[in-house]
Amino acid sequence: MEPEGAKNGFDSFIQTVNNVLEKPVTWFRESVVEKNRADYPWYHRQFRRVPTIDECYTDDIVCYIEADEQFKRDRMVDNEVLNILRQRKEDCVMYEGADSKAKCGKLIEEYDKAAENWFIKYGDLGAYGNVKDAYMKQKHRLIWERRHGPVGSGMKDALAGH
Repeated sequence: MEPEGAKNGFDSFIQTVNNVLEKPVTWFRESVVEKNRADYPWYHRQFRRVPTIDECYTDDIVCYIEADEQFKRDRMVDNEVLNILRQRKEDCVMYEGADSKAKCGKLIEEYDKAAENWFIKYGDLGAYGNVKDAYMKQKHRLIWERRHGPVGSGMKDALAGH
């Protein structure tokens, strides 16, 4: 009995070899591999979160490098989020024209807040800023706010603080 779709003996032979070699592999993939695989889009690669720089010991170089790589990934993601928000704001302003302040106010406010937060975290670090520089910047900001109040609110009165 010849396999289905075979026109001559050669086609029958090729079809039989194909069935012997491919069918078990296809069955295994469909029955075992695909059923046990987590399904997620290929473009959403998820990295495990590593310890931050403040959780690393001072002599743990591997932890420091992992924290720095995580910081770089986070900065790239934050840059892209900010770029998307900026593009949305610019598109809305261009589309709405004269009414853009009223109709795009929420987008403009959202972008301004995101840009402010980005600058608080990454601003003045430069292109080669690393996780340690960002951590020191955060520490210095917290010390400043403890002594003088939130940045941009004016300095506390020297006598009222004591």
